[in-house]
Amino acid sequence: MTKRIFRSICLVAIAVFLASVTLFLCVLYDYFGNVQQKGLKTQTELAAQGVEAVGAEYFDGLSPKGYRISWISADGKVLYDSEADSSEMENHLAREEIGEALESGYGESARYSATLMERTLYSAKRLSDGTVVRLSVAQSTVPTLLIGMTQPIIIIIVIAIGVSFWLAHRLSKNITAPLNQLDLDDPLDNEGYDELSPLLRRIDAQQRQIREQERELRQKQEEFEAVTENMAEGIILLNTNGVILGLNRAAGSLFGATSDCIGKYILSVNRNIEISELLSGIESGTRKEKIIGLNGGKYQLALNPVREGGNISGAVLLMLDVTEKEQAEQMRREFTANVSHELKTPLHTIAGCAELLENGMVRPEDTAKFYSQIRGEAGRMIALVEDIIRLSHLDEGAEDMKREPVDLYDLAAETVMSLSREAESAGVSVSAQGESAVVCGIPQLLESIVYNLTDNAIKYNRQGGTVKVSVERLSDGVRLSVADTGIGIPPEHRERIFERFYRVDKSRSKELGGTGLGLSIVKHAARLHHAKVELQSAEGEGTVITVVFQPTPFAKPR
Repeated sequence: MTKRIFRSICLVAIAVFLASVTLFLCVLYDYFGNVQQKGLKTQTELAAQGVEAVGAEYFDGLSPKGYRISWISADGKVLYDSEADSSEMENHLAREEIGEALESGYGESARYSATLMERTLYSAKRLSDGTVVRLSVAQSTVPTLLIGMTQPIIIIIVIAIGVSFWLAHRLSKNITAPLNQLDLDDPLDNEGYDELSPLLRRIDAQQRQIREQERELRQKQEEFEAVTENMAEGIILLNTNGVILGLNRAAGSLFGATSDCIGKYILSVNRNIEISELLSGIESGTRKEKIIGLNGGKYQLALNPVREGGNISGAVLLMLDVTEKEQAEQMRREFTANVSHELKTPLHTIAGCAELLENGMVRPEDTAKFYSQIRGEAGRMIALVEDIIRLSHLDEGAEDMKREPVDLYDLAAETVMSLSREAESAGVSVSAQGESAVVCGIPQLLESIVYNLTDNAIKYNRQGGTVKVSVERLSDGVRLSVADTGIGIPPEHRERIFERFYRVDKSRSKELGGTGLGLSIVKHAARLHHAKVELQSAEGEGTVITVVFQPTPFAKPR
């Protein structure tokens, strides 16, 4: 506002100044023109008296400065001219001032020369013998006068503009000072311009209204937070444009947002395209649901429009965590499919062999081979069913299994001993090393952890490789490590090898008789013991799987 007032005052001051200068020059020019004309008349009368008294001799040696003198006969012929040869000059009878002088005794006129940019004043006096004496003088025009006065005019304009700027600056500050000093917190206590009184009264009324609305809004916000803050479900309140009006802590953590996001468009907080699809339910007034992924989990989002007086005034977005439900459903589907697939192959083999034997299509010397294949496939099915039962038991928490102190080193040594024949057949050297370390756990599950890890290390090793089972006491627990020099695990498979029925090399796993559930059993058994499983592997160099158990009161050295 100060700048606008400043510019306005400056423009008015400069415009008034330029108009004043122009008017002054015009008036001054006209005034001096009249004075010059009167002076020219006086000079003409004097020259006329001189010619009356002396005659033509008056012009001898005459050199008027600034004036031009002409003597013209009654018929218009130029008898004398101070600046030109009279014999070569045209007849002047048609000149305005000559005609008036011959008619009334005195005449005057003014003519403008566009070429010379000047005006010439003429004054003529008739003598007693009928001749006319004429004097003329050049008068500069306004443009010429301005050109001649350029320097002083520029100086005056610069001074005037500077003064205008200074005055405009002072005036604008003085005008806006009362406005800048207004106390908007107490509008009616201000002393300023009377013209501002209606505005100040309106501001005061609006402030009272705003304070009341803020109080009501704060009360509603506190009520909303008291109800929703401790809910595990996320709740977001939206207006009809999708702008966030409120949200609870759970919704904020899901969106990675704080209370600062209130008043912002929901898609500016989370740009999930699936959320934008839900927002169409606000406009249509229909309930919409969708399961989307947020922060690595699965959440069911339900958008419910809020109606007020028959019109949609907003919507409530409810977010339910269905991650475990979805994972359980997915695992159930995968487990069913995998079990069906794993059982189908041995069943087909057994059925095929039995059919061949039943129809007498096998030579007597080959029957033992077929019986052996049937027994092997049946054993594979039994191992698979046992592993499935064991996993189901672990999923239920194994609450019926008793916990007791177990020395992991003794367990590792026994496992190595039981698998030594298998290791020898595979051309792998297996050994146990470390120290006595007691943990409180379920013996059967701890045995399955050590056995499955060692068995896998032998099966997926190479000829001449080694397997080392190590047990070590730590200040914060016990560490069990199984290291092999086998084929290793490619990086893309490392996160999934603990899934049920997941195999890195499916053909080799079936050839070795694995069920694909060993590492899954290890993972579940470790979880029941609150142990952490770590994996380190380099493809073609080997794998190290470590299980770290939390300290227990039974972990005492021998």
